[in-house]
Amino acid sequence: MGQTLTTITRKGQVTIPAGIRRSLGLEPGDKVAFILDQGEVKVKPIKSVLDRSFGAVKPRKRPEDLAELERLAEEAMAEDALRPLGG
Repeated sequence: MGQTLTTITRKGQVTIPAGIRRSLGLEPGDKVAFILDQGEVKVKPIKSVLDRSFGAVKPRKRPEDLAELERLAEEAMAEDALRPLGG
């Protein structure tokens, strides 16, 4: 898409240009992550609860077993889906 310039407000806010919002599929109220990578800032749309909570909890062991974490998360989501409402 190239480069688009915007201005930082006094409150430190910026507007994500419409073309970039469209390209990323961003809608009002969506969450985004700002990632600082070697002096550059990247904006990443955050669509899932797993993405929004990434890094919130320190791993119990290193290296992390990402396949096992994914399996556990899927099991928990399946259990929640099968749980009766109000139960």
